[in-house]
Amino acid sequence: MKNTILIASLSLMLAACAAVQPETATAPQAETEATAEPVASGLPQGHPELDQADTGPAPEAIQDPLPAATLTNEILFKLLAAEIAYQRDQWQAAYIAVLGVAQETRDPRIARRAAEIAMSASQPAEALAAIRLWRELAPHAEAAAQLYLGLVILSDNPAEAQPTLAQRLAAASPQERGELITQIQRLLLRAGNKTTAFNMLEQLLAPYAGLPQTPLALAQSALAKGDRERALQEAGSALKAEPDSELAVLTLAQMSADQNAAVAVLTQFLDSHPQAHEVRIAYARILIEQKQFEPARKQFEALLKAQPQDPAVMYALGILGVQANDLDSAEKYLGAYVAALEQLPHEQRDPTQALLILAQIAEDRKDFAGALRWLEKIAPGKRQNPAYFSALLKRAQLTAKQGDLPAAQRLLQHHASEDARQQVQIIMMQALILREAGKERAALAALEAGRKRFPDDTDLLYDYAMTAEKLRQHKQMEAALRRIIKLEPQKQHAYNALGYSLAERNLRLPEARTLIARALELAPEDPFIMDSMGWVEFRLGKLKQAETLLRRAYALRPDVEIGTHLGEVLWASGKKDEAQQLWRAALAKDPDNQALKNTLARLKIQL
Repeated sequence: MKNTILIASLSLMLAACAAVQPETATAPQAETEATAEPVASGLPQGHPELDQADTGPAPEAIQDPLPAATLTNEILFKLLAAEIAYQRDQWQAAYIAVLGVAQETRDPRIARRAAEIAMSASQPAEALAAIRLWRELAPHAEAAAQLYLGLVILSDNPAEAQPTLAQRLAAASPQERGELITQIQRLLLRAGNKTTAFNMLEQLLAPYAGLPQTPLALAQSALAKGDRERALQEAGSALKAEPDSELAVLTLAQMSADQNAAVAVLTQFLDSHPQAHEVRIAYARILIEQKQFEPARKQFEALLKAQPQDPAVMYALGILGVQANDLDSAEKYLGAYVAALEQLPHEQRDPTQALLILAQIAEDRKDFAGALRWLEKIAPGKRQNPAYFSALLKRAQLTAKQGDLPAAQRLLQHHASEDARQQVQIIMMQALILREAGKERAALAALEAGRKRFPDDTDLLYDYAMTAEKLRQHKQMEAALRRIIKLEPQKQHAYNALGYSLAERNLRLPEARTLIARALELAPEDPFIMDSMGWVEFRLGKLKQAETLLRRAYALRPDVEIGTHLGEVLWASGKKDEAQQLWRAALAKDPDNQALKNTLARLKIQL
């Protein structure tokens, strides 16, 4: 990549001095900074100190004259050496050399290249020095002005930018000035000293006190420096000046001391402005944060009534339906959301999360065909949507549940991936499909083949161990779990699985307790590990300790198997009525649970 950058940068920087001519020739003076081709530099994106400041529309371009620069052998050598140094990650040497050439030739394009080198190395002080030179040589270059403002605001002396910003405000048209005030306020939010930034903004906006954007900008800046009283004052002034302004009331709500005060501001406004869309959205979001889901749903329903085609509102109603376990409502609104997105340009829509939820709803209803239809709508995407692979695995599992095991296997086999993690997940899904089809030995064979390809993948090893345990191949299970413990000593599930297996078989109980104790050290709040410890204490005859642990585990996670174990401990402790009550609840929750059935059969209990 840097080779490409080197070639592009060299060609453009040499053009900045002159076309390839004899040494005595000079570059034509007609070309200007405004029309020069930009220098390729491969600058990193997303660093605030490198981003250009957004301070409104650029002034009408004025052409800055370029110097008549002679391309001497010495200049050529310096530029070549600088770019080679930059390619070798020697940014400082490259920067110094290029800045020196810019000072010598007085060419703004070379000063720009020096700035780019410094910015690519995340060196704002050096970048600012080069940009100052760039602005000196090309005072009308808008790119230089934007970068200058962004870097000066981040510097120790942000007030240096004040004359430039004041000039821009004065030169802006009345139609542009309001937006420019908002942009300047956002720019000043980057300043390290928020008090200095507020004072500077206050001075800049003093001539424009009558504009509605002025108190709103001052309110945001005051809040940034921690002066909530001033922020409330300014937001109140903005709303008083424009009593119908949604932006003003939203700002006032934002400045409020707590959510209750914000709700009071928003609801009062909505009483007199029921069609205020953005205010109602803000109110609904606060209700969600307060976990008032039903009132929030009513607000979103009102929003959808006003704007029936709003996808964001459809999505919110769908998620609230899931939250309320109203799956019919969730399906209705999420389905409408997906349909609405299908009408939008491709780059503006991503229905993935909604499709996954819809597929889960259908699967929970045992509507596997419906779930597959939703999952098939998830596209790979240009950048390989990560959800696509998860959807593919689920599609294979659901296809197998419909009874078409060969088609499920083909789905997985036809997915070409060079990613080792995905290859492991495909092997594990193949094994899961076989287990769910009652083909445990085939599943174990698939995992064994996978182990040969990925011998140190602990997830694969764990899956292999659990499958071996179901087939009572305890020697293979124990070897796999001990391998995991060796590879990842912090993986608590391996200790727990091995300890529980020993306790379940009533073997080597002290060793089982030691293993589970280690798992509990690594994950002290895991209810399943607590369950294992309770079970081994029961096997050791410590009923009181077992009951305490199992009650705590069941309170954290009312799982059927934890309830089964707790019931047996209560039964052994003489608390038979409570044990039966617990088992009845577990049976109602999962009547096909094999562990519960086995326990009741072993104890000869009929509920």
